[in-house]
Amino acid sequence: MSPTLRELGSVRSAAVVNAEIRALWARSGARLSAADEAKYQRLLVEWAAAVGPASAEGAEGVEPAPLAEGTARASLAEAA
Repeated sequence: MSPTLRELGSVRSAAVVNAEIRALWARSGARLSAADEAKYQRLLVEWAAAVGPASAEGAEGVEPAPLAEGTARASLAEAA
C-alpha cells in the first residue's frame, strides 16, 4: 500500500486547506468548472488527511467549505 500524505509528512493544516477550498468557491461564483471540481476533490482528500483518522466531521471546529448543488458528496466519505 502507498504511504499516505500524513505518513510522508506533507500535509498542510486543515485550516490552510479549508481556506484554499473557500477561496476556490469564492473565485468560481459557486459553480465549479470541471478543472475546479477536480481541484476541489483533491483538496477534500487533503483536508480529510489533515484532520486525521478520526471522523472529518469531528475536526476541532474546522469544517470544509460547503458543497454546491450537483457536486459529488461521496468524495469526503471515500477519502476518510
